[in-house]
Amino acid sequence: MKEKINLRKLVLCNGIDYPTNEELVMLILGSGTKRNPIEKLSGEILQVLSASNRDNLVSNLLKIDGVGRNKALSIAASLELGTRLNRRPQAYLNKPADVVPYVQSYAIASTEHFLCITVTGCREILSINVVSVGAGNMALVHPREIFSVPIKEQASGVIFCHNHPSGNPNPSQSDIDTTHNLIKGAEILGISVLDHIIISRQGYYSFLENEMLK
Repeated sequence: MKEKINLRKLVLCNGIDYPTNEELVMLILGSGTKRNPIEKLSGEILQVLSASNRDNLVSNLLKIDGVGRNKALSIAASLELGTRLNRRPQAYLNKPADVVPYVQSYAIASTEHFLCITVTGCREILSINVVSVGAGNMALVHPREIFSVPIKEQASGVIFCHNHPSGNPNPSQSDIDTTHNLIKGAEILGISVLDHIIISRQGYYSFLENEMLK
């Protein structure tokens, strides 16, 4: 990691895409605490960010030692502003490859994250929600947790996504069985399951492309 004292100068000289994710958080925070230095604090915050959604982000950040209301709101506001400014209403998800850039950051995660992407009838993204983290088994994903947001948003369809920390994107039998059970549940709710995409360092696997949604 670059020396903290030189971080701002390095970013000014090299551009905002120069720092690591941890260092971007450090720039937002400005400082840490005696018990939780900024380098350690930024790492803890990144872990919370990867496991939180809009509704629980601030409350989860406040659980971190050294993060008060001002820091939590600054981080949440930065994320929300970035989301709004980079939202592309005309970017439709016409094929599985269109989804991957939105979830690619989870490909290198060391723990399994299960995501539910809600879309409109025109296949525009409504939201990307982390349903579970570190389950290690698709069978542990509960339909109640998955479909609560799509129902609330009145989504027309959903795209499931989870990462394989092992690096192999091919689905396990548990992945297949759970996906088919979720499809049955979605049919009852009148929600279309458009795809289930597994991502890893080696690439991605699409249930739709491999005709596995039947």
